[in-house]
Amino acid sequence: MRITVLAGGIGAARFLRGLIAQAPEAEITVIGNTGDDLTLYGLRVSPDLDTVMYTLGGGNDEAKGWGRADESWNALAEIQAYDATPSWFGLGDRDIGTHLVRTALLDEGRTLSEATAALTARWDLPVRLVPMTDLRVETHVVVEDPDQPDGRRRLHFQEYWVRHHAELPVVDVWFDGIETSEPAPGVLDAIASADLLLLPPSNPVVSIGPILAVPGVRDAVLAAPAPVVGLSPIVGGAPVRGMADKLLPAIGVDTSAAGVAMHFGGRRSGGLLDGWLVDERDADAVPRIEQAGIAARALPLLMTDVAAAAAMARATLDLAEEVRR
Repeated sequence: MRITVLAGGIGAARFLRGLIAQAPEAEITVIGNTGDDLTLYGLRVSPDLDTVMYTLGGGNDEAKGWGRADESWNALAEIQAYDATPSWFGLGDRDIGTHLVRTALLDEGRTLSEATAALTARWDLPVRLVPMTDLRVETHVVVEDPDQPDGRRRLHFQEYWVRHHAELPVVDVWFDGIETSEPAPGVLDAIASADLLLLPPSNPVVSIGPILAVPGVRDAVLAAPAPVVGLSPIVGGAPVRGMADKLLPAIGVDTSAAGVAMHFGGRRSGGLLDGWLVDERDADAVPRIEQAGIAARALPLLMTDVAAAAAMARATLDLAEEVRR
């Protein structure tokens, strides 16, 4: 079986561990979000790609969910001692090694796809990880700022999330560079040839949103013969992690399991989804979702450990078989 997953960071990476446990023989391609990418101190950083790589490679910090295990922070301490502006972003010493290699490869003329393949080779991943695009795309948010002439200010998503802790009111989300981007090599083929397409529990605005916004990707998903099944990142009216509740209203989407399902839409009415899993606390949303032509099931969606993630993955595979028939 060939499975293609559109992935963000922590939630997607943890779900992927469960999926690998349930489908060890599957050929899994992970299309990673690069809208979170940014340049700091001349280093190109790809947070979501690295989170998937570290998690599936066994090198991530389990407690935080991101970054390297057994990390040290000597370089960051020196940066802060110089009172350098971007010191709000935590670059650990081991993590910096990854960014140095990626940046060197890009400076040599390699594409992001080629750099990602070189980096993941070290970790012997059980999946193929590819970026959504080789071209620069950065997710920015427009926030309220009374000190600006128009009352607004645009920030890189990472600055909004890490530096400002998602506390600034968001009025819009912008994918800078998306119009001139194109899918990275292998992305469209992975979608078209898949036996199953999955949207794991990732932020629908800034994790899945940028991938679908790359020209050609949404159309490829719509045209794919494989079923498309997703898992709600919203549980009981709030995100399990992150700040989706701060961003969904900015794009006019209700912060609920049903709201996100309607945002993606059912394939019968021109949307993306054939199936959608919600947490058992949101079981009352199932009839509304199914009225929109999306098969829905309710079950526990908290990934407390790999076994819980595997149970979610099993339910996803089972629902895919139901909608395939």
